[in-house]
Formats: sequence, structure tokens, C-alpha cells
Amino acid sequence: MFIYSFEILDNLIVFIYFAVVLLIGLFFSKREKNTAEDYFLANRNMGWIAIGFSIFATNISSEHLVGLAGAGVQRGIAVGHFEWLAIIFILVLAWIFTPLFFKSQVVTIPELIGQKFGITVQRVFSGLSIFTYIFTKIAITLFAGGILLNQILGWNFGTTIIILLLFTGLYTIVGGLRSVMLTQIFQAIVIIAGGIFVFAFGIYEIGGISVLSEKIPNTHWEIFKPLNDPDFPWLGILFGAPILAAWYWWADQYIVQRVLAAKDEQNGKKGVLFSAGLKFFPFIFLIIPGLFVLSLNKNIDGNSVYPFIFESNILPMGIKGLVISGFFAAIMSSLASAFNSTATLIAYDFFKSKDNNLSDERLILIGRLSTIFIVFFSILFIPILNSLNNGIYVNLQSLQAYISPPIVVIFLLGLFWKKASSTSTIVTLLVGEALGMLRILYDFGFLHIDNTSFLNVFFEINYLYFATFLFIISSAVFGIISVFVKNKLEKPISENADYLITINKINN
Repeated sequence: MFIYSFEILDNLIVFIYFAVVLLIGLFFSKREKNTAEDYFLANRNMGWIAIGFSIFATNISSEHLVGLAGAGVQRGIAVGHFEWLAIIFILVLAWIFTPLFFKSQVVTIPELIGQKFGITVQRVFSGLSIFTYIFTKIAITLFAGGILLNQILGWNFGTTIIILLLFTGLYTIVGGLRSVMLTQIFQAIVIIAGGIFVFAFGIYEIGGISVLSEKIPNTHWEIFKPLNDPDFPWLGILFGAPILAAWYWWADQYIVQRVLAAKDEQNGKKGVLFSAGLKFFPFIFLIIPGLFVLSLNKNIDGNSVYPFIFESNILPMGIKGLVISGFFAAIMSSLASAFNSTATLIAYDFFKSKDNNLSDERLILIGRLSTIFIVFFSILFIPILNSLNNGIYVNLQSLQAYISPPIVVIFLLGLFWKKASSTSTIVTLLVGEALGMLRILYDFGFLHIDNTSFLNVFFEINYLYFATFLFIISSAVFGIISVFVKNKLEKPISENADYLITINKINN
């Protein structure tokens, strides 16, 4: 295994990166106001530049660095569908949902759902979100980051994870969302700068874009794959991928919390639009590097793109340190967002919702203790993910495909359909997530089905097709119960809220 030995300049650049992140995080940990809103939502006073960079840095993580480049090696540019599709959904987030979020004045997305369907739905929705953050965001981010740093620097896998958790947890626990978002401005710039240098020196190494097009198999330039493609069938991209995008960009606290922190609706919209522009970069500096590495080494493994770049000395001294800093920035920025969002969900959906008179000091303490708990609890999930040795990005998308469809049904039909009820919401979540969990257990080898069983189709179908069918099933369950079963759970918490009036106007 290749292990890169740092030069003095590279060491200095990485040291400067960590020092700047820590200084920004701790400096801005000082509260403008000693309130829970300041800790969890940066006092709703963030400008559009901070919001845009924060959304981008939250989105780009180690599974993108390892996974997108690896998918580029294995399957070509078809993996870019998820990045291009994201831009469309980010635009919808800006123009349709951002105004809705501001009218609601909520702190969490489950709270938005709870205002219409009651506290039980809010807590179920929130608990499901926390589970997905631990499993599909924190654990996979750590796993992919540990692989990357182990292959390049030779760092022990477990030690690397502990260092990343403790360092990121430090400024997240102390500073809250303000520290997270302001460090992410710097981290996003480092990620983009490192990516641009990788792209530029890589293209120079192979002799230009025209040479790249000649050396790569034609199948790697196919945007639309056949219907039976195992990873990116065009019909699955058309119907399944939008379901994943709707959950991630519209209904996920992990992303939306940055929008909720805007000083006003206009800054929220501008910040989201800015992040949409930044989403053009991943195709250039994450997928294309996989292609030019493939042109240099036809036998390259999907997870070894960046180790090969360092081994081949494509990057000069100093630039290597910047690129490594970009790796740290991608990992830490996403972890910080996951920690802070999880703490917010716990504090507001499980404690504030129970006792509305809970003091700000207690809420902040709950948030900090929750973050500490999540930091240490996350380590337990790493051994489970050892089966994801290849195709990390596709594996991440498949996990989201098994979890997200019922959530999207609840978010869209629940908010915008007049007949939606608390009962239908709970049943849909239970049924939909149970089906998704069965598929997860099967994929991880915990559930075995006879090859001759008719259920084999359910467990073997492509993950994007599965997401489509699970969305249809969840929608049917939601619709039937809403129409034919009386609501037996809580009444809406806030029927007269401004955003509900807005939704009612849309419904009518």
C-alpha cells in the first residue's frame, strides 16, 4: 500500500488548515445572545454567502471524494445524474420551500410536520431522521474518510476516526450552528481550491481533455444507461433518483437548517441559489479525476483514485498539502452539520416539544450533551460498514433509496393534501420504513431469501426501482387511510399558523 510522506510545506499547510478551523470555530462560539435560537440557528442572522458555502460544504463529504471518483472509474459520467438533478431540486428549495419555511418560523423540519399532525408524528419523524443521520451520514462519512486517509497517509483506521470525531465535535459542541457555518465558508473554499488543482494538474498530466476522450472506453461517456444497468438504469434515474433528491434537499434538517438560519427570506433564497451554482464543481473535480486516473491505469480500483494521484506525483509539493486539507475539510464540515442537526432535533422535538417553558440554558445544555453522545455513539457503527469496501457512493444512494420514499410522501402529501391525517402519516412511516429496513437487512446479509421465492424480486430489484415502488406503496397507504380511516391521533398543534394558511390556499 502506498503511503505518502509529507514534505515540510505540506505539513505546514495542513497545520494552518486545522489552526484556522479551530480559531474560527472557537472565536465565533461567543454568543451574540445567550439564547437557544442563537446556538441552534445562529440567531437567524446569517447572510447568503455563509448559507451557500455552508450548504455546499455540508453536502460534499468523504463519500463524495471516494465514491464519485470511484464511480467515475467504474461506470463513467453517468453518476453525475445525482449532481445535475440536485441543482434542479435546490432551485425548487429556493423558490418554493424557502418562503414556506420562513412563514412557519420553525426550528426543525419535524416541527413543521408536527404543527399540522401533532407531537406523535413530529417525534416519529424526528427519530427516523436521527437514525438516518447516524447511519447514512455520520457513519459513512467516517468510514469513507478513514479509508481515504489510511490509504494515502497510512493512518490507523480507528485512530483517524477518533481524531476526526473529537476535533470536529469540539467546536461544534462549544459554538453551535454559528461556528459550524462560519468554519464551513473556509472549508468550502479549501475543498474547491483543492479540487480545481487536482483537475488542472491531472488534465495536464494526460495531455488535455481531447486525450482523455480518446483513452476512456466509450461506455464511460454514456449518460443514459440501459434499463437493466445495476447502478444507473435510465428509467430508475428518471423516477427513483428524484425521490432521493426531494428528501435530501427539501425535507432534511441536515440541509434545511442552514436555510432556517438566514436573516431574512431574501438571504435564504440567495444562499440556496448560490449553493446551486457551487454544485457544478463536483462533476469537474470529483468525477473527472476518476476518468483521468483510469486513462493512466486501466486496472485502478474504485477506492484508489486519490492514493494513485499522490503515488504518481501528479501534484507538486504544497498542492498536496492543500488537497489533503480539502479532504479534512470535506469530512469535518459534513460531520459538524450532522452533529449540530442531530442535537437540534433532540433538543426541540423531544424536549422543547414536551416542555415549552424549558429555559434556553437547559436547551443549549441538552444540545451539547446530545452532540457529545452522538460523537461517541457514532464509533459503534463503523464495524457494520466494513462490507462497503467498493462503490461507496452507490451504496450510500441505495441506503437513502430504502429510507427516503415514505418521508417524501409524508412531507409532500402530508403538507399539501387537505385530507391528510395524523393516523395516515404514522401508518405510512411504519409500513414504508419496515419495507425499507427489510431491504437493508437483506443487502447487509442479515436476511436470507430463497432464490425461488417470489419475494426474491423485491429484494434483488435495482435500488432506484425499489425507491419508485416504495414511494408508490407509501402513497397508496397514505391515501387510503386518509380517505377511509378517521383520524385518531392528535389534532394539529397550530392550525392558524401563517404557513398553514398559505398551504390551505394552495390546496384550494
